[in-house]
Amino acid sequence: MSGALSDVTPDATPGARPAPAAPPARPVTVLRVNLVDPAPTAASLAARYRAAVEMAAFADDRGITMIQTEEHHATDNGWMPSPLAFAGAVFGATRRIGVTVSALITPLHDPLRLAEDLASLDLLSGGRLVTVAGIGYRPEEYAAHGKDWAGRGALQDEVLGTLLSAWTGEPFSYRGRTVRVTPRPFTRPHPLLLVGGSSRAAARRAARLGLPFFPSARLPSLEAYYHEQRAVHGTDGWVLQPPERTCLLHVSEDPDRTWAEYGGHLLHEARTYASWQSAGIRSAVRSAATDTEALREEGVYRVVTPDECLALAQRAGTEGPLILHPLCGGMPVDEGWRSLHLFAERVLTRLGPPT
Repeated sequence: MSGALSDVTPDATPGARPAPAAPPARPVTVLRVNLVDPAPTAASLAARYRAAVEMAAFADDRGITMIQTEEHHATDNGWMPSPLAFAGAVFGATRRIGVTVSALITPLHDPLRLAEDLASLDLLSGGRLVTVAGIGYRPEEYAAHGKDWAGRGALQDEVLGTLLSAWTGEPFSYRGRTVRVTPRPFTRPHPLLLVGGSSRAAARRAARLGLPFFPSARLPSLEAYYHEQRAVHGTDGWVLQPPERTCLLHVSEDPDRTWAEYGGHLLHEARTYASWQSAGIRSAVRSAATDTEALREEGVYRVVTPDECLALAQRAGTEGPLILHPLCGGMPVDEGWRSLHLFAERVLTRLGPPT
């Protein structure tokens, strides 16, 4: 005889049918967007930007949790350079979904203007913006913006301190003059701001400022160091630790076909990102693959069936969020939509309601 006491309602009578089992809890779901295109043209990038905003609206309607985007410059493949402009477009097209910019290279931005931009996005969205402040790891990006690579730590200290002062709405001292930034953000005391990185310097900076810390990979020793530094400075804070294994997902009814036809797009993104990483940089999505066969075996980029994706969703509580990447590496827009529809219609509908 199968079943358990929890399978029946409290007022069950002899012969009554067991209540249907509740669907598994819905995990955090993320739609990653960076708009990479290996051979970009004005027309192809315009189409990808439009598709990305339309996908965000689709994701919002179906209860996907978050859009995740990022900032990079001086690339030849269109990798997202203006995540705040993109976030504004997403917020204008959606009602509930959050946008995480992970990461914003904050030293490249004018501190006062950035305080205004983030406050405006926080107001526009009603508090749906999450910003991870990164310091970057490519000297080319600093050179392109006329910023001092060697002085990036001091630039990061200035911009983060300025944001926190600016969002109080009160006058404060900035570069020898008194300034006041308006309007105040929607979120109090300020929009969610995390410090990202994989170094002790990043952990110390977050602890000193009383900001949460987001390591770029699962680094328990760095988390412990952050808490030690919080104790030294007497600040509050927490750590958003990535899972041990992060997977970027594409959903397909025939993964073999998808790898054969589109694996090159996944490899393009993986190889581009890996080429930017120095030996000391740690990343949860770094790949060492040099061909599509190795990339598939490695498992950072995964093409899964709807049933396989459902199984991942059911384990996601312990393994982290489900990250969909439908436009990865210049994936054709139509194929990206196929993946997103399969996820929404064959995976999400079999999970519980959004939390």
